[in-house]
Amino acid sequence: MPIDPIIGTIALDFPWPCLDPFLFCAHHDDDYPPGNEQLGVDAAARSGRNIGSDFVVKDGWRMYHGDVIPGFPRHPHRGFETVTLARHGFIDHADSMGATARFGEGDVQWMTAGRGVVHSEMFPLVNQTRRNRTELFQVWLNLPAHDKMVAPHFTMLWSEDIPRCTFKDDAGRATDVVVVAGRLGDASGPRTPPDSWAARPGAEVAIWTIRLSPGARWVLPPASAGLSRVIYPFLGDVLRVAGTDIRPPRAIQLRSDAATPLQAGGEAVEILLLQGRPIGEPVARHGPFVMNTQLELRQAYDDYQRTRFGGWPWDRNDPAHTRSDGRFAVHADGRREEPTA
Repeated sequence: MPIDPIIGTIALDFPWPCLDPFLFCAHHDDDYPPGNEQLGVDAAARSGRNIGSDFVVKDGWRMYHGDVIPGFPRHPHRGFETVTLARHGFIDHADSMGATARFGEGDVQWMTAGRGVVHSEMFPLVNQTRRNRTELFQVWLNLPAHDKMVAPHFTMLWSEDIPRCTFKDDAGRATDVVVVAGRLGDASGPRTPPDSWAARPGAEVAIWTIRLSPGARWVLPPASAGLSRVIYPFLGDVLRVAGTDIRPPRAIQLRSDAATPLQAGGEAVEILLLQGRPIGEPVARHGPFVMNTQLELRQAYDDYQRTRFGGWPWDRNDPAHTRSDGRFAVHADGRREEPTA
């Protein structure tokens, strides 16, 4: 008798809960108005919002911690990694290492906070004559105790270098999979930062986005036993998982060693898959820091107050690039990279 791959379902709020080795996932999808000269939102449109902490969806968008430009001005991290999948729009990055970047439209930034980094993530509204949709996932991936205090580092995974796989069912309906991390058949995600849990042999970290066209069927292949495996449907009316209809907003925890039949309903369905071997260590977490003990958390706050994790080399808390800048990254060593044409 076939094994039921479904372990259970998880109710979703903002941010989404995750299983070890992941900490949480935030799905941001904001339909911003045309940008002003500062790449931000005009004062009239900002009126009535809780500027500085605007997380309420009003008129289809949020300012978050931004003042004029939406996003997240400078803030610290220690003890984990951020994986930012920029699906629509752009993100302007700056950090305490002196690195900076603009990425988006399918790019991914993978940042190891390690012993401490301060960074900003602003959403520049580069279009002045039409709306600026900004959609991204930010996934927090934990680090084991051994790697909590490694040197901070970020890697750009440009959209052009991320594998995309297409599968057709018997009726010719397509399922498209973007392999940000992990392996799917012959496709392997780009190289992750060197101290990432995803770089560990046997961790089997996978981060995929999956799009099933209306009515499409596809079987999610099995991986090793003992992994955390959760799928998050985020677009579409219904997803049939091993014969069970699931309607958002719910995630589905799956057996990692079982093949899982998926089928879209009458609308296309999009899914985020997060998979990995649990680290299996205590988690002490508060705000922007994730350690193993409360004592380490207190030390993280003390260290940040004392050192600011290297300081802030920028002249503002929410630096952004110019409207005409394309996608690029300048690393802490001064090396500049751009996507391959």
